[in-house]
Amino acid sequence: MRRRDFLKYSVAAGSGALILGRPFELLGSQPDAVVVTGGEPINLINTALQNYGGIQRFISKGDIVVIKPNMGWDRAPEFAANSNPALISELTRLCFEAGAAKVKIFDRTCNNPQRCYQNSQIEASAKKLGAEVEQIRDFKFKKISLPSGTILKEWPIYQDYLEADKIINVPIAKHHSLSTITLGLKNLMGVMGGSRGEIHNSFRQKLIDIDTHILPTLTVVDAYRILLRNGPNGGNLNDVKLAKTLIVSSCAVSADVLGLELFQQEIKNVGYIQEAIDRGLNKFDIAKLNVQRINLS
Repeated sequence: MRRRDFLKYSVAAGSGALILGRPFELLGSQPDAVVVTGGEPINLINTALQNYGGIQRFISKGDIVVIKPNMGWDRAPEFAANSNPALISELTRLCFEAGAAKVKIFDRTCNNPQRCYQNSQIEASAKKLGAEVEQIRDFKFKKISLPSGTILKEWPIYQDYLEADKIINVPIAKHHSLSTITLGLKNLMGVMGGSRGEIHNSFRQKLIDIDTHILPTLTVVDAYRILLRNGPNGGNLNDVKLAKTLIVSSCAVSADVLGLELFQQEIKNVGYIQEAIDRGLNKFDIAKLNVQRINLS
């Protein structure tokens, strides 16, 4: 059953459970994740997907696809606060090539949405390829039940995200003053309504309470540039490192664990990732990840 068909059975104000996690499993003997280094954004994503079974293993003809970047900050790409626009555009092209009927791109921004969409350069470049890039509309948040939540039992999630057939989550890897590092699991806050401040209290538990029910089809960690300090918004080029790296996995938790390598961080130091593992959200054994590593340089 497609997500948008399942929605009518599962979404209501305070009733029903919408479990978006694990909607798609890879077939055959694919690696658990692919890490590519030493290339430009377009080469990185194409190499990663070619070694992970191809985009067609995730996107089918007629799919409505949401690509969820981080474009929450009024920053140009070189500051590494937002996902790389060339990467988002190439993913858009690949989804349409695989037969997607629509590609939707949006984020609940922290700064002025019009400026974030423009200065991230994601809006203009993705629209040229036919993507629908629209600012968040408050009336489109719908409450879903969180039956496995330890603290939260319901939370509003953006309707277009809930109704999509496939989700590609594209966080940029960067330092974060609250969560230490922000990666894919944290990036999903951009489809959550309600008060961000309320989530920040008991953050690791509340984030995973919600994430458990909205896991994406595919996580693509953008680490072409990474923000080493003063995240999540940055603003100083001295805090930016050109890492030329990209991580792809069908497991959001595995992708985030691999992203920690970029910062020489351990799982135990990033509470929300440890929480996700403690609750069994990882599809693969974290201690025995089958990772294909490719260096293009």
